[in-house]
Amino acid sequence: MRLEDCYYLGTITRTHGLQGHLVVKLDTDNPQAYNNLESVLADFNHVPVPFFIKQCSLLGNNALKIKFEDESIDVQKFIGIDLYLPLSSLPPLQGKQFYYHEIIGFDLQNENRWSAGKITAVHDNSPQVCFIIKTPEEKELYIPIINDWIIDVNRSERFISMTLPEGILDL
Repeated sequence: MRLEDCYYLGTITRTHGLQGHLVVKLDTDNPQAYNNLESVLADFNHVPVPFFIKQCSLLGNNALKIKFEDESIDVQKFIGIDLYLPLSSLPPLQGKQFYYHEIIGFDLQNENRWSAGKITAVHDNSPQVCFIIKTPEEKELYIPIINDWIIDVNRSERFISMTLPEGILDL
């Protein structure tokens, strides 16, 4: 398995107690979905290495407390390591819902099916999450992802249709 076949779950931030537990800061809006993990893939030099989990429980609002089955490992060496899960473990979404990774390369269209450009990335490191699109003129634009603006997510034809405010493509 390659990291390209995985999605980022979170980062191990510290140890917890003296029994070999680790704290994972999750990158998700649904931490409860990961309360009973059986295994994870740890990123060691861009190679996903599988580790089986002996204990797993929620810790606060966005963290997990985990303990690996292999108790002989030096948990200190895991601090700062990113954890991943296979993309195949994600449940399929329908309708206007989508995973950020699945819409890369989709065409962004207005309600008249006029192409504004290709989605090259999703910028989610600010209060307003945005599509980053490359226009046919090679211009890079940030389009806010606002649910009320999304008309359709067409997975088979690989486009997202949106009601775009007048002038947004001129910014």
